[in-house]
Amino acid sequence: MVTLNRIYTKTGDDGTTALGTGERRPKYDLRIEAYGTVDETNAAIGVVRLHTHDMPEFDAMLGRIQNDLFDLGADLAVPEREGKAERLRVVASQVERLERDIDALNDKLAPLTSFVLPGGTPAAAYLHVARTICRRAERVMVELAARPGEPVGAAGIQYMNRLSDFLFVASRATNHNGAGDVLWVPGQNR
Repeated sequence: MVTLNRIYTKTGDDGTTALGTGERRPKYDLRIEAYGTVDETNAAIGVVRLHTHDMPEFDAMLGRIQNDLFDLGADLAVPEREGKAERLRVVASQVERLERDIDALNDKLAPLTSFVLPGGTPAAAYLHVARTICRRAERVMVELAARPGEPVGAAGIQYMNRLSDFLFVASRATNHNGAGDVLWVPGQNR
């Protein structure tokens, strides 16, 4: 359980922040960037949820995703080290649940005949914003994982990869199951 009695601590005034291990890192550190961008993804999904009150099953999916993203932030904030007690990690079952949600939404959609432009309903447009932030978070996590001594769980990377797929399919679902998709017309404005 987390208890936050005091919001400001002044410990970051020197340009550093603490990982869950207590280790201090510069605020521009790639690990901080990774979980910060995961947090941005979560915030963007929160904006989407302003437009999903009339879709309770879908809104519940987004709520589960937001909780998973906090799990992922905690996972990234405590790098896995040999000999250390295991902490909260994103696991394969979370990725699998996301895959089931993608399949459930995608089953109702007509096949695409073109790339989709961000737009349509407000929820769909915001889902595209969340998708692009999610992709950035995934790129940062992959870059971090490629650095020596900076472990990133495979399930966490897989989760973000699937999440961007979910957000794309969800944008189509909230665009009246694809009927309201804004399609790209190559060379239309030549």
